[in-house]
Amino acid sequence: MEKQSSIPAKESTTRTAAEDIIARIAPDREERIFLLLAIFIGVISGLLVVSFRMAIEWLGVLLLGSSPQPHQLRLLFVPALAGLVIALLTRFVFPNVRGSGINQTKAALYIHNGYISFRTVIGKFLLSALAIGSGHSLGPEDPSLQIGAGVASLISRRFGMSKEKLRIFAPIGAAAGLAAAFNAPISAILFVIEEVIGQWSAAVLGSIVLAAVSSVVVARSFWGPEPMFRIPTVTLRDPRELLAYAALGVAGGFAALLFAKLLSYLRPKLRSQPQWSQLLQPALAGLLVGGIGYFGFPQVMGAGYQAIDQAMHSEFAWRMLLALALFKIIATTLSFSSGTPGGMFAPTLFIGAMLGAAVGSFEKMYFPHLTGSIGSYALVGMGVLFAAFLRAPLTSVFMVLEVSGNYSIVLPVILANTIAYVISRVLQPVPIFEELTHQDGLYLPSMEELREESNLRLEDAMQPVTVPVLQGSETIPDTVKSLARYEDSKTAPVVLIHCRDGLWYAARREELDALFSDSTAAIAGESSMAIGTERSSQTLEERLGSERTPILFPDLPLSSALPHFQRWPLLPVTNRAMRGSLEGVVSLQDVLNRYHQQREHTH
Repeated sequence: MEKQSSIPAKESTTRTAAEDIIARIAPDREERIFLLLAIFIGVISGLLVVSFRMAIEWLGVLLLGSSPQPHQLRLLFVPALAGLVIALLTRFVFPNVRGSGINQTKAALYIHNGYISFRTVIGKFLLSALAIGSGHSLGPEDPSLQIGAGVASLISRRFGMSKEKLRIFAPIGAAAGLAAAFNAPISAILFVIEEVIGQWSAAVLGSIVLAAVSSVVVARSFWGPEPMFRIPTVTLRDPRELLAYAALGVAGGFAALLFAKLLSYLRPKLRSQPQWSQLLQPALAGLLVGGIGYFGFPQVMGAGYQAIDQAMHSEFAWRMLLALALFKIIATTLSFSSGTPGGMFAPTLFIGAMLGAAVGSFEKMYFPHLTGSIGSYALVGMGVLFAAFLRAPLTSVFMVLEVSGNYSIVLPVILANTIAYVISRVLQPVPIFEELTHQDGLYLPSMEELREESNLRLEDAMQPVTVPVLQGSETIPDTVKSLARYEDSKTAPVVLIHCRDGLWYAARREELDALFSDSTAAIAGESSMAIGTERSSQTLEERLGSERTPILFPDLPLSSALPHFQRWPLLPVTNRAMRGSLEGVVSLQDVLNRYHQQREHTH
């Protein structure tokens, strides 16, 4: 019986050892696959985005002609009919394609463990291409972001990645899709970090870079390496021009406020209407947007990149530019609020370019001695609206630099973007993406709050040392004498012990008393005087063993102390420059009090 029972035990032991080996190998394999998949996702996303942009251009020429002009009847009925088709397909075939795609990608990341269905990817591709190609005032960048995220979700599921990795793949694909759409990898990476993830993450940054660069390489093999917009080199010869750029920042801040307020008002109004009326809303929005084009402003239809290029090359008068900016705000509000799938990046750039070119044209008329070009004002205006409306200040700067390839414009961009961003923050505290998620009944992390919240550190909760401090190099009898010098030694709940290796040990008083009593009893019970002498010569740190409190520094995050309080009642905080030099101590109550103070200050 013993022999038979030993065989299964042996097999069980062997099986456990094999499982341990696999467990050690599997993470390395998954990490390698993770990086390779990032490149693969970038390539596939780049191909899909190129196809998406080609589909939009092909549909635009097919449905509206190569050069739409006012008073063409198809400007009225094509967007309306396309809106009806989009509404029916959205209602019965692709229910999850409404919106721009950015909030949907964030929801996939924070709610659905990175899951985006392939049906949604197909629907976003087809219906967004139809909407933009038929003249609805929307852009291709936001849908491209969601298409890339959906591709990443599908591929990672096929490869059986862990739940943690599945969640990370959504922003990787999002960066790939946006980079290909913008032909600007740095801006795409920054936007995904600023608006989708909310913070820098070393675990995912490398994969995001690989995916974005791979997708841009694919896109540039079709479109070439040229930037999206071409303007002459900007030279800021007269410092007074900065005043004009500052005025542009002010104008952009208020334009972004108007745009956000209209969207925040109209979208929930339309969504609260009866279900049957929502089937007609995209068609009605298409009819109204087509009406704007029919009666004189066809430039506002579609993404509007050609009009942006025209504005940069001074082809519109300043009054026309202001009219185009205003009608683009109205047209985009109608298209987006009706539930038509498409993005707000391109309309935002359009509005900013028109506003900037209007300021530049006005300057040329009334201050001809200033040397700034209208193209430079249009370019800065694009960044201004991007910073103020989409609330991505860092991305807005690099986006302008990348889409133009012009780095001499950085000072005006930073000045104008900062002014516009501050105005938008003050007058519209809730960013537009956060407002839209609340309207959808979702409460995703506020990326603006994550970026700007003050991170508490250990030094914010650190207290002076008031407990007894002992030296670990002392013998037990000497330690007892040292402790007796402290007046409050009998009531002190914790004692700090400084060891010769420079580290610390925080001992509870009962732990120390037990150590003293054990030593006294051991010495009293020894029959040999030599052994008793050996016991009495043991140092305190020798009796404590090798365990020490964790090494903490004042500049570490306050949350880094929390996992250690289960074991240690008090944590010493030491100096980075001098090993073991005590700066102060923190307790669990100190940490909780500091968090409570921050919460009261916030609210």
